This record gives sequence, C-alpha cells and structure tokens, in this order.
Amino acid sequence: MWRLASRGASRSQLGVIPQGVRSIHSTRPAQASAASEERHTWGLATRLCHPKGKGAGDPYNASSPVLYQTATFEQPSATEGGEYDYTRSGNPTRTQLEAQMAELEGADRSFAFTSGMLALAVAMRLVPHGGHIVTGDDIYGGTSRLLSRIAPQQGISVSNVDMNDLRAIEGAMTAATKLVWMESPTNPRMQVTDIVGIAAIARAGGALSMVDNSMMAPVFQQPLALGADISMTSATKFIGGHSDVTAGILSVRGKELADKIYFMQNSEGGGLAPYDCWLCLRGLKTMSLRMERQQENCAAMAEWLHSNPLVSKINYPGHPSDPGYALQMRQASGGGSLLSFETGNVALSKAFADHLKLFKVTVSFGSTSSLVSLPCFMSHASIPAEVRKARGLPDDLVRISAGIETTKDLLADLEQAMVKAAAEAGVAYSPPASRHS
Repeated sequence: MWRLASRGASRSQLGVIPQGVRSIHSTRPAQASAASEERHTWGLATRLCHPKGKGAGDPYNASSPVLYQTATFEQPSATEGGEYDYTRSGNPTRTQLEAQMAELEGADRSFAFTSGMLALAVAMRLVPHGGHIVTGDDIYGGTSRLLSRIAPQQGISVSNVDMNDLRAIEGAMTAATKLVWMESPTNPRMQVTDIVGIAAIARAGGALSMVDNSMMAPVFQQPLALGADISMTSATKFIGGHSDVTAGILSVRGKELADKIYFMQNSEGGGLAPYDCWLCLRGLKTMSLRMERQQENCAAMAEWLHSNPLVSKINYPGHPSDPGYALQMRQASGGGSLLSFETGNVALSKAFADHLKLFKVTVSFGSTSSLVSLPCFMSHASIPAEVRKARGLPDDLVRISAGIETTKDLLADLEQAMVKAAAEAGVAYSPPASRHS
C-alpha cells in the first residue's frame, strides 16, 4: 500500500506492534506496575477472567471485549498515520487477543491466524529454500500433508523420525536444519515428546524449535518456558472451545522472530478476522474451567477403557500406566482431555463409534461436546496407508475428545455402544453387571 513509503505510515504497516491493550495504563505507571505485580499472584482462571488491558481505549468501559468489525480506520490527516489503518495490518480486537495469548504463553509476541494450519504454514516458511526440517513420525494428518507435499515445492526437505529417540533426532540434524517441529502429546497416538531435551538439540544445531501445543493449550503446558522458540495452538480447539471458530495462534520468543512472522501475517493477509478474534476472547474466559472438566471426564473414560476386555491398547498420558506419564507430569500440569485406543478389530471400532449417542463423530477436538473419530479414515486419511502402517498407526485406532458432559452419562454411553458394537462385529462381550456378578 502507498502508506508504506510515506512518512506518515501507520504503526501497524511499519511492523511496529500496536500499543492497543497496553495503552490503558500508560498515564498511570505506578498503578500499572502495582497491577502487574498483583497479576503474578493470580491463578490462571483469574487471569483469563480478568485479561490484562481489558477495555483499552473504550470510552464506555464495556464488560465484554469490544468488537471492531471494520476493514479500515480513519486517519488523522492525509500525511499522518494512526495506530491502525487497515484490518489486514492490525485491528484492536486482534491486538487484544494476541496480547492475552502472549501473556498466557509467556511469549514476547503472539499472532492470530485464520487457522492452525495457516499458522503452521507460516512457521514452515521461516525455513529458507534448501533448508531442512526434522519432525516426528506420529503427527497430525494436516501437518503431514503440509510437510510431505507443500514443503518440497518450496525447496524444503523433511525428515520424519521417532521423537522419543533423542539420538535419532541428533542423527537427523544437518547443517541445513533450520527447524525442529514437535507435537506433545502427538496426534493421534498421544506420545509425549521431551520438549526440553529436543529444544536443546535444536539450539545446539543452530535451529529453531517449535511445539504444536494444540492438545494442551497454555492451560496445561507452556512450551516456551520449556525452551522452545515457537508455540503453536489451534485456537479452533480449546481456546474457541465451542466448535464455532477456526483459528491458529503462533507465540514466539525474540523480536527478530516476531518481526518475521508479523511481516508474513501482514503481507499475506492471514490475520484472524475481528469477529473470530472476539469469539476466541470469549472462549478464553472459560477455557481453564472447561479443560479441567474435560480432563476429569477423559481420566474417567481411560479407567473404563483399562477395565474393558475388548480394548487391547490405550494411549493416555494422564494415566500412571502410560509410558509417557512421568515425562508428561514433568513438563505439563495434566494429562489433557484426549485419548486413543485400539481394539484390534476395525469392524468393532467402527461400530463402536457409530453406536455412540453423546459423542459426535467428527474431526477436531476441544469442544464442549465429546467427540469420537477413527483417525485413519478421517483426520489422518491423507497419509498413505503404507506410511500409516510403518508409523504404527492402525486402522482400528479410535480417538476420543472428552467434553464437559456429566461423567456417568458418558460412561453409560461408552458401555451401551460397546455392547451393540460387539454384537454387530460378532465379538463376545460381557457388560460390567455380568462381569462382576
């Protein structure tokens, strides 16, 4: 745009972070300092309900975040730029969301994009032509598609390795490696990745490290505090929390990295729209409460699955029997609200999912409603069958995302679905009353 070359270019177009939500305290530094110190003593739920800088610039002091549903902002004059001029470059509602996410993540700056996949694509483009990415062999299907089909078109090579094997990661590093890409827990096998150890390997090799933190969100895990350079969270999941918004957040350490990401966000137009930002801000208020309830339900379902004779393997890092439990408890504050399990019988798994009444058969996770999916036929269907097999991703795998429903109702639904599925698949099954009589 023409203002980029003018002396009066707006702060957002010059790449300067809009003051937005921090301007509310600018005239009272002593009070601002005291308020900042007090915030450090608040719990997460309190900080989510009382965001920093809420209502900045609002003359009416609205209790809810202000929605600036506008594409343009009138400027002071033809030669003088205001703080905002065009929503692609910046919007006060987006600024408030990004500032709140930066505080939650412990980041220097956060960026809101139109989807989690766009956020990941922007992170991928930090790697130059001829660069190399090291990532896991158990990753989200959309991520696998991005790295296996789009990255090569941009001259980027990718190595998929077992992220539980630090030596394998070190062995995959080359002089061209610019990014080590993690998920923890992984999707859908729920493997726990040693963020501290892998971030150190990346740093020693001169590469950036990034964690897809979508399954934990900053409620349960803060990757930047564990040494990662970038934390990505799909805000479609727990942040929005109601299956009514698609968004992704990148949170980063360091001004140089932040400036690169803002340049891409502004230049490519991937910034999240104001109304979607408003939905995320609304979701943040109850995120901690929802995630705690979802985790309680998931833990109860994990116990039910462990007692079920038709379940051959359970993946849930919040259960003491899980191989990743100890590491999960060191780097996160909970096991989360997703699990996956195997039955060894594709027909049984399919029938089980289809007979559930309270669990919606759908992709994604983090909703108030419980969800169920068969990843190999849904979220990970884009991964070739032979690759899925090599990565230990079986067709009978079932993934469950716990919602906030009453626990006993969810357990009853699991039981009735298993009874019907066993009968349909011709598998002998004894319900709890019969097993314990």
